Amino acid sequence: MSTILVTGGTGTLGRPVCERLRADGHEVRVLSRHSPPYAVDLRKGGPVLDRAVDGVDAVVHCSNIRRGDKEAARLLIEAVRRAGVPHLLYISIIGVDRVPLGYFRTKYAVERMIQGSGTPWTLLRATQFHDLVVQLFQVLAKPPVMPLPRDVRAQPVEVTEVAARLSELAAGPPAGRVEDMAGPEIRTFPELAHAYLRATGGRRRLLEMPLPGRVYAGLRRGDLLAPERAVGRVTFEEYLARRYDTP
Repeated sequence: MSTILVTGGTGTLGRPVCERLRADGHEVRVLSRHSPPYAVDLRKGGPVLDRAVDGVDAVVHCSNIRRGDKEAARLLIEAVRRAGVPHLLYISIIGVDRVPLGYFRTKYAVERMIQGSGTPWTLLRATQFHDLVVQLFQVLAKPPVMPLPRDVRAQPVEVTEVAARLSELAAGPPAGRVEDMAGPEIRTFPELAHAYLRATGGRRRLLEMPLPGRVYAGLRRGDLLAPERAVGRVTFEEYLARRYDTP
């Protein structure tokens, strides 16, 4: 079996990727800021990063750094090239090339850096995880009236399903841009909000509001959706039932 390094290996996606790889018999190295022996701030690099990538068969880049993501990617790519790692795998987001959100622009820039790195690579884009939708609703549900963007839909996907796909890709040869991965259903924000409130026992009046700007226009167009790639199986309600232990 292979030796595979997972950056961000203690995070929302990285942890299940590591679990799946280990279950499949691979040796896994976990890289994060607080996980010895490969505790590294990717924005700074250094000798521990070089030691982490030395001798691995693949690197799965799951780190999600809000500030400094491009610098972290640059340092990782340089370390991968020095070590001669034969496969660099990156997880990105459907729509990063269409919705002009700053975070998306950064993710898209990292995609292009990896594609132009000279290192054999694989790129998988996915829709947002169920967990991210819940995090958003936790904030929006704090006031008595729950504001929602009008005419916006989402297609959330189960993180463990994405982790399984990443693990499969990491164990194989570099594949370039592979088919996107999206959740099983396209849902309106009110539908998702009602499901969240039912699962959490909350009562809120929903207020749909139009928003200004090109980001909102992209969301209304469905630029974050991939109806033709609805390959996920776990629905938002099924995720909520498991998370909140509801029938």
